[in-house]
Amino acid sequence: MPYPQELEYWLEELSIAFPNLSKAQVQVLGLYSYGMAMSKHCGQTIVCVFLALLLNLKSQNIRQRLKEFNYEASRKRGKKRRELCVEEQFAPLSAWVLSQWQDKKKLILAVDVTYLKERYTILTVSVLYGQTAIPIAWKVLAGNAKGEWHPLWLELLAQIAPAIPRKTQVLVLFDRGLYSKRLFMAVRDYAWHPVMRIREQGYYKRLTSKNWRDLKHLAYRGMSPTAFKARCFKGDTLEAYLWVQWDAEQDEACLLLSDLAPKQVKGNPYPLRMWIEANFKDWKRGGLHLEQSKTRDPQRLSRLIFVLAVALLHLIRLGNAVLSPDISKSDPLRRLSLVTLGWIKLLVSTIHDTALKETSFCSYSLPSFHHPKKTYP
Repeated sequence: MPYPQELEYWLEELSIAFPNLSKAQVQVLGLYSYGMAMSKHCGQTIVCVFLALLLNLKSQNIRQRLKEFNYEASRKRGKKRRELCVEEQFAPLSAWVLSQWQDKKKLILAVDVTYLKERYTILTVSVLYGQTAIPIAWKVLAGNAKGEWHPLWLELLAQIAPAIPRKTQVLVLFDRGLYSKRLFMAVRDYAWHPVMRIREQGYYKRLTSKNWRDLKHLAYRGMSPTAFKARCFKGDTLEAYLWVQWDAEQDEACLLLSDLAPKQVKGNPYPLRMWIEANFKDWKRGGLHLEQSKTRDPQRLSRLIFVLAVALLHLIRLGNAVLSPDISKSDPLRRLSLVTLGWIKLLVSTIHDTALKETSFCSYSLPSFHHPKKTYP
């Protein structure tokens, strides 16, 4: 039975995006990600049953192919089977995303951690887009694994750096639990710009002042945003711009450290960091149900996340194509996530057996960061 047109198109596009994969690997990746996107589930049983019914194939044969895609070479049948090295795909995946990026001059990355119950800790680097995110690099650790994360973050950044044009302004957003001076400086070494949230602990002083002051007394509820050059932390001092904001509706202040002044960014990018939380929801119960994965091997889970990332990219891209600029804010389409819109679009395309055209990611504006005339201590 011939493949649906959309699946044929998808396989062809994957072969171009990942030239270092074998023909067999591309075919399984295409079937796996297409079945995952169509069924909105990453479980092998659901995906293989869907593909078997769609393509009129034996479900046991498809299931074996999907299982072996995640296996190491020693567990596969035959002498010519190749093991998928996920780390080698981070640069091609990043380049694929950026090839469809409409605004080549600006890119916002989020560095964050997600968990699968107590079994796994997943370090991720994602491109923020459309109130969600596209994962482009990750590291899976056993939930009880010990050791420092800093070298792992450096590896992930090094793996995606070759795919990012030097002229692109790259902002890298970190949650406050990930603050590290070493990581701050490592991001700058790529000519990228860190934006790190810090806790209200420790001390700071302005460059023109000799006195250290307590960070917890810097902000107050309802204050207007402000920023100034400062030295933060006595023990391991970092000189950077300190952005300060405490909106009246928020429970606590937001303190950010960056090598850029707000006027150099033309807006405050940090609120966009929450989009990665929406993306983690797309990974799990709100999307492809990764939390139900029963794999007990971090490397196999990493390969499964590779398929998930490809499926999410496809769905987000299709959902973006549905939301044309002329759609009003009251339209029901605006109430759905890009992943859900992309899923609906993919269903319709498969029903009509038509290939969807390639789409590009439009640019988005940053939240404003107003500079008050009044200065704060």
